[in-house]
Amino acid sequence: MKYVLVTGGVVSGLGKGVTASSIGLLLKACGLRVTSIKIDPYLNTDAGTMSPFEHGEVFVLDDGGEVDLDLGNYERFLDIKLTHDNNITTGKIYQSVIDKERRGDYLGKTVQVVPHITDAIQEWIERAALIPVDGTDGPADVCVIELGGTIGDIESMPFIEALGQFSYRVGSGNFCLIHVSLVPVLKVVGEQKTKPTQHSVRGLRSLGLTPHVLACRSTMVLDENVKRKLSQFCHVPVDSIITLYDVPNIWHIPLLLKDQKAHEAILKVLNLHSIAGGPALEEWTARAEMCDSLHEPVRIAMVGKYMGLSDSYLSVLKALKHASLRCLKKLVVDWVPAGDLEDATAQENPAAHKAAWKLLKGADGILVPGGFGDRGVEGKILASKYARENKVPFLGICLGMQIAVIEFARSVLNLKDANSTEFDTSTKNPCVIFMPEVSKTHMGGTMRLGSRRTYFQVMDCKSAKLYGNKSYIDERHRHRYEVNPHMVSQLENAGLSFTGKDETGQRMEIVELACHPYFIGVQFHPEFKSRPGKPSALFLGLIAASCGQLDSILKSSESWKKTAKNGSVEVSTMKLSRNGNMKMTVNGLSNDAYFNGNGLHY
Repeated sequence: MKYVLVTGGVVSGLGKGVTASSIGLLLKACGLRVTSIKIDPYLNTDAGTMSPFEHGEVFVLDDGGEVDLDLGNYERFLDIKLTHDNNITTGKIYQSVIDKERRGDYLGKTVQVVPHITDAIQEWIERAALIPVDGTDGPADVCVIELGGTIGDIESMPFIEALGQFSYRVGSGNFCLIHVSLVPVLKVVGEQKTKPTQHSVRGLRSLGLTPHVLACRSTMVLDENVKRKLSQFCHVPVDSIITLYDVPNIWHIPLLLKDQKAHEAILKVLNLHSIAGGPALEEWTARAEMCDSLHEPVRIAMVGKYMGLSDSYLSVLKALKHASLRCLKKLVVDWVPAGDLEDATAQENPAAHKAAWKLLKGADGILVPGGFGDRGVEGKILASKYARENKVPFLGICLGMQIAVIEFARSVLNLKDANSTEFDTSTKNPCVIFMPEVSKTHMGGTMRLGSRRTYFQVMDCKSAKLYGNKSYIDERHRHRYEVNPHMVSQLENAGLSFTGKDETGQRMEIVELACHPYFIGVQFHPEFKSRPGKPSALFLGLIAASCGQLDSILKSSESWKKTAKNGSVEVSTMKLSRNGNMKMTVNGLSNDAYFNGNGLHY
């Protein structure tokens, strides 16, 4: 096993996660199998109880792990499925060591940070690196490890010490350290300043780690004299100093690394030149260039409560972007604070209320993502009502599905006090209730989490068609509340269709309005499995409905299913080509494919 460690210096927020993901993609494009590990030095066991305002979204894995959002980047870039063991936290390490001490595993020894904590970190890394994540048996060739925080943080010290020992333990030809640092440009003099990076590398080396590659964040390409200066003071070859300058979208980062031959520097350190080829990134390049060339907008109103930090909905934004690219539209997200839609805001802040409704009414589609707590819920209900009554494409995720059910019960069934017991424990019409198997005393890791199976109840519905007319799907969940099964028949008799349910038939997973152009709510989180080349079916449906392409996609899906069933065609791959069309391989022959008003053409 080969290891690539990505560390950061000077300041946080430099993009270590995207850099680590891009390095993994670059190595994968060279023909290597790649896995990833994220180290978070905080004391929390996992990210499940952390506020999105403080730490961005909580990303959910197939096995139910609630992890840092960077693991979402790894999954999207590398098209892999990670496990909860791929996210190491201080809390997990200390908990495992203390559990061993309580069992008597240390045979009466004094348990200390060195060697017991540092050994536990190294053992966890080696164990997690061996877990297959790409759908094939056996361990990967390379494990990319990202160390969260910046060099010098006190909470990172045990990990730095452990990684220093680890580099010696695995040997020089099996360990490559890439340090991401900042090279600021002072506006007063317009000069790129190397001193922050010099100090950062000096601090790293004083802790026992020496970088093999420098990835320098800057607003512009590094001058050659700046590279030479960094090489001299940081003891890194000039060819191993990479500039990560500002780009239009993050899909260009792997291309920056490729153009500057970062893969050659890494492969040289890891002695992998004999088994690795040149990076094949044609499809990725086409996607990045196509994203930059799109001009015709599709506007989606995002109605939520965490509007102050876009990372709170990172996976939702990525899923929208994947879908809009497939439809060849430029995504424009209008952030609508849910609370500003409420009547109370009209009295307290009329300008904010007016602005929020203007954004909502100007959107081509409306999305209500997941969330917790009662703040902004009435605004989300109003957004759902507006979408339903005005035939605006709507997608509700998790809480977004629940508020759609509540709104329908209030407006159509005339149950004015219909609500969720999360917001009103005494409501006489509880449309959404607490799940009986969920803990009421512990918050962390107690929700219904991870990949669960949803069975379609009818095949003649938009969601089933978008998923390729499968009888069931597997999607990731994260919730404590569910639609009240005792109210389902009443809701269905009024026109609300629960087209997807769990294996028991008692837990509602997908709700639709058949008489609406596109009105779908789902209990699961489809955004977590969306990929750049494989957009989530329901996000694709929302974007397509918002720009008038839904009928084409639904017809094409049905047409391809019928022809494949008759044995006349076998579709093996579908990829984006440089001209913006899709490249399909049919019966072994590859050609361009594209959508228009008459369906899919090949």
